[in-house]
Amino acid sequence: MADREKQAEVRSVSDLLDEIQSENLYLALITVDRRTLQIVLLKMQGYSTKEIAPLVHLTAGAIYARLNHLRKKLRKIL
Repeated sequence: MADREKQAEVRSVSDLLDEIQSENLYLALITVDRRTLQIVLLKMQGYSTKEIAPLVHLTAGAIYARLNHLRKKLRKIL
């Protein structure tokens, strides 16, 4: 229940970055462009890729590509 409450409090990219406790993860995410972080935030809030696409003015394919690129980057760093 506490995890759900904490997720509900994260409403912006700034909130997302403020909640990160891992220094390595924080340092990795601050190098990512804001639109990708917005996509991550919307995914955390339960939106599907198809729902996110018009919100961030990208195609679903572009969203998948950005998330895949981010995963690869995080695997290298973490």
